[in-house]
Amino acid sequence: MAAQRAYTTHPLVLRRVTVRRVEEVTPRMRRVVLGGEDLAAFTRNGIGHPGFAAPGFDDHVKLILAADGDVRAALPAQLPHGIEWTPAEHRLTRDYTPRRVDLDAGELHLDFVVHGEGPAESWSAAAREGDELWFVGPKSSLRLPERLDWIQLVGDETALPAIGRFLDERPLDVPAHVLVTVPDDAARQELALRDGDTVTWVLAERGDAAALESAVRALPVPAGEGYVWAAAESRALLPVRRYLQREQKLPKDRVNITGYWHREEPAVPEAEATADAAPAPGIPSPLPWLAARAALQLGVVDAVADTPGLSAGALAARLGVPGPGIAVLLPLLAAYDVVVDADGSGLRLGAAGEELLDDHEREEYTGHEADLLLALAHLAPALRDGTSPWRLASGATLHDTVADDAERYGELVEECEQLVFLLTGLTADPLWEGVKTCLLTGPGSASMAAALDDAGRRPRLRIAEEGAPAEVLRGQFPAPDRIDWTGGPADVAVAAKALAYRTDEEAVRLLTRLAAWTGTAVLVEASRPDGLSPHAAEAALHAFTATGSPLRDSAALAVLAERSGWQVERTVALGWGAEATVLRRA
Repeated sequence: MAAQRAYTTHPLVLRRVTVRRVEEVTPRMRRVVLGGEDLAAFTRNGIGHPGFAAPGFDDHVKLILAADGDVRAALPAQLPHGIEWTPAEHRLTRDYTPRRVDLDAGELHLDFVVHGEGPAESWSAAAREGDELWFVGPKSSLRLPERLDWIQLVGDETALPAIGRFLDERPLDVPAHVLVTVPDDAARQELALRDGDTVTWVLAERGDAAALESAVRALPVPAGEGYVWAAAESRALLPVRRYLQREQKLPKDRVNITGYWHREEPAVPEAEATADAAPAPGIPSPLPWLAARAALQLGVVDAVADTPGLSAGALAARLGVPGPGIAVLLPLLAAYDVVVDADGSGLRLGAAGEELLDDHEREEYTGHEADLLLALAHLAPALRDGTSPWRLASGATLHDTVADDAERYGELVEECEQLVFLLTGLTADPLWEGVKTCLLTGPGSASMAAALDDAGRRPRLRIAEEGAPAEVLRGQFPAPDRIDWTGGPADVAVAAKALAYRTDEEAVRLLTRLAAWTGTAVLVEASRPDGLSPHAAEAALHAFTATGSPLRDSAALAVLAERSGWQVERTVALGWGAEATVLRRA
């Protein structure tokens, strides 16, 4: 049996609330109490939406603000199920944890740290009764393990709303051990502690990674099965994550660490800039990226993290790399703060090196997306020849590559985990009425199965995957006893991101295969860039690198469908640039 899924999803709804009152919790924390009809079930523009639900102690809602004050122009488009982040130049969004949800009173409490900067804190400082606020979410709620003996709640002052809510509502009846770093004693709050709980307050500057790590290391580790939840500045949490996972060896499903905010590095004043410094190039050099990739592949980052103070020679000996090779690499790593040796006491990780210990950050340099990026070295001949850069770089299509590579296919599955938050519109579609069997294919299959489960739809599942993809997917389903791994006929087939790594010819072959098994198929794909993504301009090139085609919009999918004996019946907008295209066999 697969492990319990860590999150429960919620419909994404744009809601409007107004300020009812403002309270000063401490000199460092301001509480804004919000209310309004949108917290209950409501109808807007003829679309009905469910009432607000945020059952998790660390749920997040996304506040929508605007740099120019025109919030209405910054709002996303509400879909029947989900939202679409349309482009908006002045939109600002910030995530906040509900401190308290009182649906009987129709109230939502949000706590804002008073630190004198940031658009959300500025809004809270000016908030007056009747002021409006728009928000979206939460998109999901954390599911804690059912059998635990203790929980540690760790964070800085931004984590206090979540910690306070956990202690008030007690989703787990186990001893809670709380650790909070605060800049001064005025930030301390009264917490609802019980017998067996502990609380440790540590005075430290905001974002002080060393103080947070030291305090976590000083916490006693109780006996039995435990769980650690931590939230603070993102970089400050990196050594905490390393300690818990590498030294305490807590399994990944027993640790939840979230960067609640990011410290902005101060710009270098003009007066401090050297007169002979070269101006920053308009197009950044790939050298730092390639050096960081080499440092991860050789084990430089891990070796320096595990044994601070290594000399360059000792590092080379440990890694089995000739000394001259390390000597070539280290100056560039030092220039970009991956490793440092400021006082001659040996190599230590810099801020950038600490970030590279994070699994997600590491994948940007060594994972599937990194290999796609390297394939762009073949962009010009690929554009000339009408093929994909991936095929020119590797000698095979991406589909053929992942068919025999479980690790790479696993990365595609991981990328699709966010898909589960967008599938409400599809699982609510009338096409599911009377469906008893569903055929799934593509790396988003597990997310599709989870969305069906959340919607209370439980058809018999068939998996149309073989080889490495089937091997990866077997560990992803919450109820494998309900699954037929041999494929076969079904009432409906869903290809979840199955075309995103296939060429047009491979896509036609897949759709032709599905036509032999069912009369109704659904293609779940990203058809346009996500308007909230800072990398939206790169989306088409990313898709072309993988498949030789840009992002396939509805028209492009219709062409592939017709070539395979299908007709497009309709398209269901899912939000975030994703669509579900419903096909009927011609």
